[in-house]
Amino acid sequence: MRNITLANGDTVPALGLGTWFLGDNPASRQEEIAALRCGIEGGAHLIDTAEMYGSGRSEELVGEAITPFPRESLYLITKVLPSNASRHRMEAALDASLERLGTDYVDMYLYHWRGGTPLAETVAELERLRGSGKIRSWGVSNFDVEDMQDLAAVPGGANCQANEVLYHLGSRGIEVELRGLMERRGVALIAYCPLAQAGTLRNGLVTNPALTEV
Repeated sequence: MRNITLANGDTVPALGLGTWFLGDNPASRQEEIAALRCGIEGGAHLIDTAEMYGSGRSEELVGEAITPFPRESLYLITKVLPSNASRHRMEAALDASLERLGTDYVDMYLYHWRGGTPLAETVAELERLRGSGKIRSWGVSNFDVEDMQDLAAVPGGANCQANEVLYHLGSRGIEVELRGLMERRGVALIAYCPLAQAGTLRNGLVTNPALTEV
């Protein structure tokens, strides 16, 4: 599998495993665990989850799925909700995520989307947690051009490693300006729903003649 190198030197596979909606249905739990393990064995050792997904159930499922694998062989990403993105709440939210994942650190911690906490405060806390070793790096999610410009203006904002945004063949708005801005600043793009959730986000996408030919 092709790898990419982040601005901080971390090397990650170009394809990772998303976990939105995983852990919600107890009847499919073992199948979902098996799917994650199959992906890891196939080289997709990056796993993306969030405290919001199933109110922690996704993180718990990931924690169970990764038990057969050496921790250092995996690249774990999870996300903090805006309501927990303050200096008073972030570390407790992170500790809860770490407990559910069964690890003492995550490789990248993402600010899930921008909320009411001053951005400088959120970044300062992310930087503090990076210094503590509980997170190895941090990034953002659902940040648009204006958000990225604001981020670059706060102390420590240049340490943002990635921005995770909606991006698939039927949703290419980030190509207008955001993607280029991120590339110039060395911020990696993480595309969520790259298959448009099997086409459910864009009717006819997966059956489009041009796409099926490719």
